[in-house]
Amino acid sequence: MVFQTIEFDPMCDKENPQKITFEDVSAASFRIQSGIVKTPCVKSHMSTIFGMDIYLKNDFLQHTGSFKERGARNALLLLPKEAKVRGVISASLGNHSQGLSYHANLLNVPTTVVMPNVAPIMKIQKCQSYGANVIVHGDDMKEAKFHAMSLAKERGLTYINGYDHPHIMAGQGTVGLEIIEQVPDVDAVLVPVGGGGLLAGVATAIKHLKPNVLIYGVETEKCPSMREAMEHKQPVSVNIRSTLADGLAVPTVGYNAFVTITVNEDWLARAILRLVEQEKYVVEGGGAVGVAAIMAGLVPELAGKKVVCILSGGNIDTTILGRCLERGLAAEQRLVKFKVTVSDRPGGIAELCKLISSIGVSIKDIMQERAWVQGDIFSVMVTMHKLTTIHEV
Repeated sequence: MVFQTIEFDPMCDKENPQKITFEDVSAASFRIQSGIVKTPCVKSHMSTIFGMDIYLKNDFLQHTGSFKERGARNALLLLPKEAKVRGVISASLGNHSQGLSYHANLLNVPTTVVMPNVAPIMKIQKCQSYGANVIVHGDDMKEAKFHAMSLAKERGLTYINGYDHPHIMAGQGTVGLEIIEQVPDVDAVLVPVGGGGLLAGVATAIKHLKPNVLIYGVETEKCPSMREAMEHKQPVSVNIRSTLADGLAVPTVGYNAFVTITVNEDWLARAILRLVEQEKYVVEGGGAVGVAAIMAGLVPELAGKKVVCILSGGNIDTTILGRCLERGLAAEQRLVKFKVTVSDRPGGIAELCKLISSIGVSIKDIMQERAWVQGDIFSVMVTMHKLTTIHEV
């Protein structure tokens, strides 16, 4: 009961959900335009590969690397004067925290952000560099949010939900307005889904202007909160598992934000790899889910159509990026691993390497094992890791 009292947010009330309108999105577009980058929507090099005209809405090119700035700026500008003086607080895995911290700093609004300990260190450091008071608390978003709302009540701060606040959703919807302007004959838009705010805002904007455009929400199977909400006819809490799409790891979709597609982690890794190789874009897992859905063949009905994938964020931890590239190569069987027993006499391993080279592959790693080899004492077990085909790299 205490938990429910503290967690209650009047702007995100499940008993009285607030519905945003096209007018809200349109007003937000005018309100935030001076502080937001109008990001390009570029035709992808992957279009011919997948048999559809794919356009990439590059919202990872915002100053903080994420679309979250749009909603954050809109919400901050709409705060009452006294609330701006007292300050705001929010919980986020990183992108909302960064957007809120950056624009609050520009608008002179004191800001506190609570981030779970699984948040990438890069995102934590960025929030601090934007002048926010950063509190690392909890193992996941559920615990971080509870702590943030407790502090909001205790300190008289305004809590700004990162995905379900109506002013946030209206700001995110401006992505949809730009898509219609940049690709006026678009047939479908693939939208990353975490808490559902971007999906709600984009759908509100696009469906008002072009009702026949298909809107797909895409989320990771590690946290299918929207799929579960649709199955249960209302938002429900799901267990969060570690995922490449950390920015989408929201346990419960918003009550204000209520055909979702789920993609697995291997396809996410492959999408991140493909975006690096084909487009020269570095995009985080949450931003790559739309491309992953296309690559996984989950939207065959869009063949021959104009499709926009929203690349919503580019704040991927450097070490995670390295793992993603290797995982993606492995999933595409461009990195392989095998064991072979060869002669331990001089030149044995050299002959193996010569043979591997002759078929056009590059050895990334090699390990020798002698103690546990069965049989011939003059043999060595060679394990080759991360074998990459040269002509494909």
